Amino acid sequence: MSQKELLKVTNLKKYFPIKGGFFGKKINDVKAIDDISFSIKEGETLSIVGESGCGKSTTGRAVLRLDEPTEGSIEFDGVDLLTLNKKQMRKMRKDIQIIFQDPYASLNPRQTVRQILNEAIEIQNVVPKKERNDTIHNLMEIVGLQPHQIDRFPHEFSGGQRQRIGIARALSVNPKLIVCDEAVSALDVSIQAQILNLLKRLQREFNLTYLFISHDLGVVRHISDRIVVMYLGRIVEIGDKKSIFENPEHPYTKALLSAIPIPDPRKRKNKIFLKGDIPSPIDPPTGCRFHTRCPFVTDKCKTEEPLLRQTADMNNGHLGACHYMEQIKSGEHKPLPEVLSLK
Repeated sequence: MSQKELLKVTNLKKYFPIKGGFFGKKINDVKAIDDISFSIKEGETLSIVGESGCGKSTTGRAVLRLDEPTEGSIEFDGVDLLTLNKKQMRKMRKDIQIIFQDPYASLNPRQTVRQILNEAIEIQNVVPKKERNDTIHNLMEIVGLQPHQIDRFPHEFSGGQRQRIGIARALSVNPKLIVCDEAVSALDVSIQAQILNLLKRLQREFNLTYLFISHDLGVVRHISDRIVVMYLGRIVEIGDKKSIFENPEHPYTKALLSAIPIPDPRKRKNKIFLKGDIPSPIDPPTGCRFHTRCPFVTDKCKTEEPLLRQTADMNNGHLGACHYMEQIKSGEHKPLPEVLSLK
């Protein structure tokens, strides 16, 4: 049985205006997201990866309309979110929740855990008043916290425990989709594993769907079903986890994968060093946005923008945005000599 498409994002753009001059007129835009499309099926985990500044977190915030999109459509469970007014969107947020990167900054320091969870339940009115106390105790147990900790304040918890409170808050309104915005990046590695395992268990138990945003490919490999690779506001590759990790097609994806630490020296492959820094999203490069750092760049890359497409040996649904995917794979297209790689 095929899964239902829960979220469909089409031609999404988010530009942040830059104002200047005496009258504060708009002089330019920061093109944080520039025409991206993807979909997530019910019960699936879609991860977005890329360097800082590529538009990952802005995509998650735009889906929730925490940052109002500039253009495009966001269809959730058959409803176009961009057609909803503030009151309707507030009601819809019962079904779409977010877990933030910093578990301390996202919790009210003046409220106890009981008050934090009760506030979320009360706003959406998902549980009758007389049942809320039992629901809060149940949420504590579900996320691995003790009932006696319920009247403590956020500063009395460790980072991992605070993130569990954040997860409990997201779960308290029975959501269908949870946006995990760098949900484990602020935690120790051992705690990261515990939180990831908790998220996977909750997904199985409550049939949750995740939009998982991360810069850590090791984390993404553990939790994802499909992966979107972003660079400078655009999608450069999208595919299922196995295809992306075993058969990467875009040079940028290959560079990201080469940076994953591998303990066994015999299994290490060449590490790809990209030249220069990521360009400014205020004035992105013409043609392929990756051409300023790509080891396979040609004049065509500088002028003609590559479309997301599938080559003959790519799995169904695996798409890459590079003019020379076939030639690079066959060895016909060689990297420029000045781009170094290290074993």
